[in-house]
Amino acid sequence: MSVVRIAPSILSADFARLGDEIAMLEAGGADWVHIDVMDGRFVPNITWGPKIIDDLRKLSTATFDAHLMIVEPERYVDDFRKAGADVITFHLEATSHAQRLLAHIRSTGAKAGIAICPQTPVSMLQDVIEDCDLVLVMSVNPGFGGQSFIPRSLEKLREARELIDDRNPACELEVDGGIGEGNLAEIVAAGASALVMGSSIFGTADPGATVRRMRSLLH
Repeated sequence: MSVVRIAPSILSADFARLGDEIAMLEAGGADWVHIDVMDGRFVPNITWGPKIIDDLRKLSTATFDAHLMIVEPERYVDDFRKAGADVITFHLEATSHAQRLLAHIRSTGAKAGIAICPQTPVSMLQDVIEDCDLVLVMSVNPGFGGQSFIPRSLEKLREARELIDDRNPACELEVDGGIGEGNLAEIVAAGASALVMGSSIFGTADPGATVRRMRSLLH
């Protein structure tokens, strides 16, 4: 694993300045832009739909990493792909037909990701791991930014890394929630290859500079 991607979450950005905020992230060297989609049903919060991705796509060539925290994701993945999402991740807990949906996302030309909540064991991915381009381990309960990292997530990352290395080495291992300078090193050591960070980046005076500093800590 030679590259660790930084994927700032615009959930913590200033929604009135999203274009400018994304430009700052790109200037700072962010690898992906993580876009949290929430429906108020799967998680207790509501954010945005495909239109925001379509609008932002006109302003940025960054990789858009769409994280669908919604029920019945199979109804909406085509809309998010058409809007410009490059990576589309849905929750294992939100659909009964995960393998079918992973295959469909791949057929659209997007990378297909699957996320698991803190209470979901990594073993639940055994039957779909070969169909994944990305596995996302939630290290907080999804729905809100600014939460603390759940310590047990480190062991889940190690378990997921072992599964990926054994069965699908090209798969990314992403982690989302409570990540900052204080735990960056141990999270990467546990096997993560993509780091979603929200408040630890946008809660600073210069998000672009913070991305650069985070990047320097990975070397």
